[in-house]
Amino acid sequence: MIEIKNVQKSYKKGIKTIENLNLTIKDGEIFGFLGPNGAGKTTTIKMITGILDIDAGQILIDGKDIEKQPVEAKKNFGYVPDNPDMFLKLKGIEYLNFIADIYEISKEARAEKIEQLAKKFEIYDVLNNKIESYSHGMRQKIIIIAMVLHNPKNWIIDEPMTGLDPKSTFELKQLMKQNAQNGNCIFFSTHILDVAERLCDRIGIINKGKLLFVGTFEEMKNELKENKSLEELFMEITKNDE
Repeated sequence: MIEIKNVQKSYKKGIKTIENLNLTIKDGEIFGFLGPNGAGKTTTIKMITGILDIDAGQILIDGKDIEKQPVEAKKNFGYVPDNPDMFLKLKGIEYLNFIADIYEISKEARAEKIEQLAKKFEIYDVLNNKIESYSHGMRQKIIIIAMVLHNPKNWIIDEPMTGLDPKSTFELKQLMKQNAQNGNCIFFSTHILDVAERLCDRIGIINKGKLLFVGTFEEMKNELKENKSLEELFMEITKNDE
């Protein structure tokens, strides 16, 4: 479970990037985090993962405070950033073994899991190549594999389908559904509204650092009293906030 309590963040004095954000993402659900470019989605995710400091408030990962107990909190989640261009000088297999070492995964367990996932995402044959030689989509795949390698209870994923081919997108969605069915929690930022509509149990819409809506798609339709698609409702909610 991920708990965000009264969180604030400012990059410039007096100008809040995130303002009094309160969210609870429950075990067993896929939570879609939606908003226009610059709305605060990636800033929020970077605070949840401890990459950015929190100006005020508290973020808990399975009850562990990300600022006061960073190591314990980080053991409880896997993270896919919005940019997969990391550790480019390492070979794919070196990067995956590096992640496995951090999470103390045995050599036997990691070898089996890496082979299974690399074949699922069709990059097994290039694991001995340097990541810098990978396409954007292949880099995205290696980051996703590293994220699920230690079976995290919480997934924090920022635009994970960017650059993925249709088969890999399908495989990722299946993994997300399976993870939620196993009682785990997924915090999922995306621009692909039709995917969010089909995949997510609940959604949150953020704009200009403020949370405008939290709930199911059906609750959103009932609140606005309109039988429209998520895309149409999203445009209406964010337009009304201008």
